[in-house]
Amino acid sequence: MTSGAYHLDLYHPVNIALFYGDVLKRFQVWRLVTNFFFLGPFSLTFAFRLLLIARHGVQLERGPFDKRTADYLWMYIFGAFSLLVMALIPYLSAPFMGASLVFMIVYVWGREFPNERMNIHGLFLLKGFYLPWYMIGVDLILGNPLMPDLLGMAAGHLYYFLTVLYPLSGGRFALKTPYWVHKLVAIWGVGFQQNAPVMRNTAAADVAFQGRSRRLGGTRTSASSQAQPSSSEQVQQNAAAQPNQANDGVAFRGRSYRLDGRR
Repeated sequence: MTSGAYHLDLYHPVNIALFYGDVLKRFQVWRLVTNFFFLGPFSLTFAFRLLLIARHGVQLERGPFDKRTADYLWMYIFGAFSLLVMALIPYLSAPFMGASLVFMIVYVWGREFPNERMNIHGLFLLKGFYLPWYMIGVDLILGNPLMPDLLGMAAGHLYYFLTVLYPLSGGRFALKTPYWVHKLVAIWGVGFQQNAPVMRNTAAADVAFQGRSRRLGGTRTSASSQAQPSSSEQVQQNAAAQPNQANDGVAFRGRSYRLDGRR
């Protein structure tokens, strides 16, 4: 969308680029976020980056990060923060860090799927571990700058080292997903996180309507129903005393489906 709006002349890329001078002196803090959304103008390189996100990003989400939405989001946040810190160095600074963030996804995917064989344009097979190096070679042939790729590889390796390699070597797992990320996922209500410290409020999401209603027989019911009998004997006695009371005012009996498709 950002590249499409750029080609429609709806904005100028300078307004969303990362310039720490404008961030610190003019308090244009949105540049810390907006620079990641620009992947360049429409080109072959832009198409490659979209394919990398669609294939490897989704495969990470459905594979190692399955039912770990908060951890998946935290990977992106940590990677973006690492790239912003690297951009403070004058030699490593870049106006847009979106390409580096995409390359970080490729690097983490290559470490998680090192033995997966990929068919490269029907010419040869390549293991997933060497995919980042292959992409660097492609950018070199196309004449693209290599610094964004190297920065993304550095951010991806830092994340993978702190979350996988260092704990496996006996170190302490220090890069735990913060509480506020779990809270953010719970508020959005998107995805699922195992053993999350914040539970989703599924009651409000599963009910299409809450409030008073009237049955066909004229009996009013409220959202809070009365307590059920505490023993099965009371249920049997009430059923024997009033055998037809349960049928009064009921328009339909049988299976029903909620709006989300669950029974």
